[in-house]
Amino acid sequence: MNNYREYLERLKKGEKGLNPFLDFLDIKLTDLKDGFAEFRMKVRPQYLQGAKTMQGGLVVALGDEAIAHAMMTQLKPGEGLTTIELKSNFLAAVSKGELIARANVFKKGKSLMIGDCLVTEDKGKNICRVSATFLLLKK
Repeated sequence: MNNYREYLERLKKGEKGLNPFLDFLDIKLTDLKDGFAEFRMKVRPQYLQGAKTMQGGLVVALGDEAIAHAMMTQLKPGEGLTTIELKSNFLAAVSKGELIARANVFKKGKSLMIGDCLVTEDKGKNICRVSATFLLLKK
């Protein structure tokens, strides 16, 4: 299992190399507290699909990462997690600016965690709602 508390502290300080996926897409952690995480990602030309709007899978991946990190704040030593279900509702397209993903833990049970995330663009328009169920892994 990972030491999630240490990982989150180092990530909050802006350390690179901890999560190659976040680094690759230049996703920035901007807020983190118990049961909550906020990430930001610029919409880049290389992220657009043929219709010149942001590719949906990248929006969902941003939401998934935000939910996972919100959940990490509530893990006990020896616990880990993995996504077992992910649902998205696309609300609007976006082709420029910055995406903001705000995620909350909805429920932590004995074996599952449920989280929700709303991805907006930097002017406040709702882009995508993501909900996920994670399996709690125990040593």
